[in-house]
Amino acid sequence: MEFQIIWFVLWGVLWAVYFMLDGFVLGAGLLHYSLGRSDGERRVLINAIGPVWDGNEVWLITAGGATFAAFPTTYALMFSYLYTALLLLLFALIIRGVSYEFRGKSDGEGWKKGWDAAIFLGNFLPALLFGVAFGNIFAGLPMDGAGYHGSLLALLNPYGLLTGVLFVILFAVHGALYISVKTRGVLQERGAAMAKKLWPGLLLVAVAFLAYTNFATRLYDNYLKNPVLLLAPALAVAALLGIRLFIAGNRLLTAFAASCLTILMVVGTGVIGLFPNLIPSSIDPAYSLTIFNSSSSAYTLKIMTVVAFIFVPIVIAYKIWVYRIFRAPVLLEEITKSKEAY
Repeated sequence: MEFQIIWFVLWGVLWAVYFMLDGFVLGAGLLHYSLGRSDGERRVLINAIGPVWDGNEVWLITAGGATFAAFPTTYALMFSYLYTALLLLLFALIIRGVSYEFRGKSDGEGWKKGWDAAIFLGNFLPALLFGVAFGNIFAGLPMDGAGYHGSLLALLNPYGLLTGVLFVILFAVHGALYISVKTRGVLQERGAAMAKKLWPGLLLVAVAFLAYTNFATRLYDNYLKNPVLLLAPALAVAALLGIRLFIAGNRLLTAFAASCLTILMVVGTGVIGLFPNLIPSSIDPAYSLTIFNSSSSAYTLKIMTVVAFIFVPIVIAYKIWVYRIFRAPVLLEEITKSKEAY
């Protein structure tokens, strides 16, 4: 197997794992005001994600780093063509991090309401922008030998926005299920009820996305050539249906696991459909950025492969250890004993 293919697979895995882990943080932030009816309950929600949210960002950095090191041409042109959109995404992520840290620094009602709004904005915008970005990548960007011929507003096309809405609702369900697992009492009930309420909308948007993808992209070409690859979208559909079944049976942890699998397989479906492209050209496929015309040298990829096989398992082991340490549910009674949330 060529090193470019190995790194394409790893690139897809890194993005899928990032969305699976940070997805529930984004979702919990989206529902921060809806699920938390009092200051104490909102502090519980923050503490539920507090020990893990910044660690989940490691996967975003790793995914970006893998793109930079393995496919530098794609990285360079992506940040050139989509500079404004990616800058907005960066600002939104900064707002999210600051809002979690600063909300508990004052007891003023106006202070906390302001940071509550920042928490929502700092989670809604990344969820939407990530979806819009991947939607446009799936469809292809208007680029040729002269460069990129689009604009920021052009990215807000119907397919891009539909993908953005899919990401927002998918993460919201994911976050609601995480809260239902990580808390007890009324917050657990609200989390499960919210996931159940949002699920029909998620199913509707997912069906619309699959249908529109057939007309807006060439993602299905690889599946038509190799029907065995249809296992990925089939698992995504099965996991999505499983979420609702497990919620109905009050098997919330299993429902959350099904939500994790849904995200992994949704991202995997898109990545498989892209191969061997990283950013297709909507003008002429000859100008597409692929894993072969935008990769580093074989020697560089070989060294990176050795490093990745050493350190990625270490990162995975560390994350498992962190989640095990902080596996206990967050209780309102414990939060009220301390002045500040995480």
